[in-house]
Amino acid sequence: MEQTSLDSLVAALEDGRRQLVSAVDGLTDNVAAIKPAADRWSVLECLEHIAAVEHRFLGFAGTGATYDVPRIDPARERDLAARVVDRSTRREAPEAVVPTGRFQSVSSALAAFHEARDITVRFAHTIKASHPRFGELNGAELLHLMIGHALRHVAQIRETRRAVE
Repeated sequence: MEQTSLDSLVAALEDGRRQLVSAVDGLTDNVAAIKPAADRWSVLECLEHIAAVEHRFLGFAGTGATYDVPRIDPARERDLAARVVDRSTRREAPEAVVPTGRFQSVSSALAAFHEARDITVRFAHTIKASHPRFGELNGAELLHLMIGHALRHVAQIRETRRAVE
């Protein structure tokens, strides 16, 4: 990855972190636990899912092919970035990252997310990965997925807050 590209991806990771924190700012734990409908996640469940997926995506890192020359595909990066935040189609989470009620407070869920995002930011320089849905990914592509995944659920959290507050 070019340094400028890496800098912009790290900046986007940090911006996504700020957006997530902003989306839950002032939310009580009781309200965060309310589901807007029986088949929808609460804010706490969204936070648990975001943290779990970030850790899972980090687990994909280092599992892909080793590139003699880094594969750089800006069109694929743009496509992944757009697809992952698109909430027009509901997607089912893999069983491994379906919320289980692990967190009872917004602060503990955010702490788990911050832990994962801190690792992601540090790891940004060396990622190559294989993802079960998107296949072989270079570091930039995986980071686009991680950035977009959190932003997809920031939108869900905002929708859920409007429904339950």
